[in-house]
Amino acid sequence: MDIAMLSQADHFTLNRVPEVTLDFWLIKIMAVTMGETAADYLAVNLGLGLTTTSLIMTGMLIVALVLQFAQKRYVPWAYWLAVVLISIVGTLVTDNLVDNFGVRLETTTIVFAVVLALTFVAWHASEKTLSIHTIVTTRREVFYWLAILFTFSLGTAAGDLVAERIDLGYLTTGLIFGGVIAAIAFGYFFLGLNGILAFWLAYILTRPLGASFGDLLSQPVEYGGMGFGTTFTSLTFLGAIVVIVLYMTLKTIIDEDDHALLD
Repeated sequence: MDIAMLSQADHFTLNRVPEVTLDFWLIKIMAVTMGETAADYLAVNLGLGLTTTSLIMTGMLIVALVLQFAQKRYVPWAYWLAVVLISIVGTLVTDNLVDNFGVRLETTTIVFAVVLALTFVAWHASEKTLSIHTIVTTRREVFYWLAILFTFSLGTAAGDLVAERIDLGYLTTGLIFGGVIAAIAFGYFFLGLNGILAFWLAYILTRPLGASFGDLLSQPVEYGGMGFGTTFTSLTFLGAIVVIVLYMTLKTIIDEDDHALLD
């Protein structure tokens, strides 16, 4: 495929990931929040443990990614199913390293930051771009999902490091990361910050943002949370995700019909 020869309409049709809009960020934050609480629910509340939960969710993620790669275009339900599951698995990767293997949060944060940076370097060396607007080949999509996985693992490690190891608490941690994201948005809209850099920085930081507020809602009061529990929190965000995905599906159908009329 000669990517350079694709028209704007072709990119719209063939791009395998969604446009970055307000609803994109809303569902992304909800997905990472649910990823945090769902991982805790499965491992702790259901008593499956980290190892069993990790094996089950990794298997489900593989199935979801097979479905996603089979689409060859952006299909909301397939894409966001993969995001929710990769959020859970990314959380479990970090939790396993810390809880089962005794790796310090400082170490996991640094390691995942380096691995993510190397993924971006390899992606750019291969494709000459890190733009999510041209995920139109299988190779680019592989790089994309690898980056997404490592952003979730990095975000989990960084969020836990600030909230638990540094002991700032869930609310303060969420506000800190939210403030950094706001600063990035300000830099992009008003100071000319590179769009690709701004996107990936915000994408990484929404993970600890969502996880912090997920823990704030679900954790017991004595541990600094609000005590709603992982079941209620997970189901609430899952319901919101389903509603937004249905809206996105309808919107995508309408947009595709509009582009077809223009061709």
